[in-house]
Amino acid sequence: MKAGSTTILEDVDVSVAAGQVLGVIGPNGSGKSTLVRCLAGITPADSGTVTLDGDVLTDLGVRGVARRLAFVGQAEHTDIDHRVDDVVRLGRLPHRGRFGGATAADTTICEAALAAVGLGGFGSRHWNGLSGGERQRVHIARALAQEPHVLILDEPLNHLDIHHQFELLDLLRALPTTVVIVLHDIPLAARYCDELLVLDEGRAVAAGAPADVLSPTLIADVFRVQADVKKSDRQVSVELVGTLTSATTE
Repeated sequence: MKAGSTTILEDVDVSVAAGQVLGVIGPNGSGKSTLVRCLAGITPADSGTVTLDGDVLTDLGVRGVARRLAFVGQAEHTDIDHRVDDVVRLGRLPHRGRFGGATAADTTICEAALAAVGLGGFGSRHWNGLSGGERQRVHIARALAQEPHVLILDEPLNHLDIHHQFELLDLLRALPTTVVIVLHDIPLAARYCDELLVLDEGRAVAAGAPADVLSPTLIADVFRVQADVKKSDRQVSVELVGTLTSATTE
């Protein structure tokens, strides 16, 4: 994929098994957001094919995709002071008939989605009265209300404090849903993801289980950061020690 004469993504081949959490990591400008927007059908690919449950994504139509896949972007703003429950109910639109209104079941699903992200009882609150982190969690609740087979999130930890970062990742791990998530936090990616895809300058430089992918050398080469990586029984923990300069890597 290109923007003008600049290549954003090239020769990236990725698949995610049902129920797994795939973490997409890489430095700024490596193509992470472009990749997940392409997987969600928001940004069309110049070449290649995206399939969902074995079906070509472009053959499903907008409503067909939305019944199976939910996307949460980095920054989703609105100038309208919606009620929180109205925002979350948007997640039920793909499942309604053309002239169908909200049902009691829709309300139950939306309330459960809000409770899942720690915002139970927030339905009557208004958008303009929410913090940035609360707005982010409302968007995630809206995505959960879609009851998707696949949930794609582009840097969802933005605006969340540490407690809610862990809470959200615990929630995603517990979902019976395939998750693709863009993360900047390498230690959290190592802890919560089943598989990792590492991008650098628009190319996939590594893919696989965190214990197989993450090493001090890869982290230094891709992220310019010194890291201590400890592995035990296919588990891996990463501690970032400090930045690297060209003098320290030669």
